[in-house]
Amino acid sequence: MEQNDSLETEDTSSSDGTSSLEGSTPTSSLEGVQDTGKIVDKTPAAAKLPFAKRLLKKMNVYLLIFILLLIVAGAIAISVYLTSKKSENTTVPTQTLTAETLKQLATSDVTVGQPKQILKVQSNATFAGKVFIRDSLEVAGPIQVGGSINVPGITVSGDSIFEQIQINKGLNVQGDTSMQGQLSVQKNLTVAGSASFGGPVSAPSLTVNTLQLNGNLSLTKHFAVGGATPGRSNGDALGGGGTTAVSGSDIAGSININTGSSASAGCFVTVNFSIKYNTTPRVIITPIGAAAAGVGYYVNRGTSNFSVCAINTPPSNASFGFDYFVVE
Repeated sequence: MEQNDSLETEDTSSSDGTSSLEGSTPTSSLEGVQDTGKIVDKTPAAAKLPFAKRLLKKMNVYLLIFILLLIVAGAIAISVYLTSKKSENTTVPTQTLTAETLKQLATSDVTVGQPKQILKVQSNATFAGKVFIRDSLEVAGPIQVGGSINVPGITVSGDSIFEQIQINKGLNVQGDTSMQGQLSVQKNLTVAGSASFGGPVSAPSLTVNTLQLNGNLSLTKHFAVGGATPGRSNGDALGGGGTTAVSGSDIAGSININTGSSASAGCFVTVNFSIKYNTTPRVIITPIGAAAAGVGYYVNRGTSNFSVCAINTPPSNASFGFDYFVVE
């Protein structure tokens, strides 16, 4: 009994009511003592895992999702930043002319900016000398030129208004042309197709190969005809030593007849046209003077010629004449 009391004095009480020996392992660690007398390790299995796996196991699933969202947002932000930097690099830089730069341009040959830069002039600009542009010129507004324009070629896609145009060489117009004012041609005018005029046509001289009139022909002055002089052949009615002469053209002319001795009835002369008619023309004969009127004359006609003849015996050694007019 005394021995037990001494043992109680050596014990110390723990806060949870269990007793333990000083400097020894708590009684809770001795719970692994079995009847066989062997000691078994009862440490939890979670304490045996590596630190990283234990850390991941303790993390919440929602925390992992939040971290994943942060990573995705960061990747998007970096991509947007790189894209914006790239677009800034492709933007053409601009440069504004200052008053000092304009003074330099006026007194010397100065290169301003880079080829890819845009030069902006906010105020009006006056160039006292020539302006040379190596590349194309684009103008957003209207162009007003006080002097002449000299260009090797000009292409106009829309409507244009010109007060005066001088063309030293050829003018080729592919489409229709409408002129509201007067058209003056100093030299020749050649029209390959038909021409239609709504008003009168005035010309000091008009030369055509074929003239077709759908209305009346009105002449206020003389009607003059020309052309090659036709040929002639003397007939038997002239008599011995008789002669003839023809002047004029295929359309109109005069015939002079000089009979010789022993003139007889028949044809005095045959007039041969220089150009054959398509059909037998109408030949009008007018006697010149009383001597020609006294001859009983008549006409034989064809597409190639016509003949002046007498039905009666004409006077010998006489001179008379006739005028002729031929219409097809």
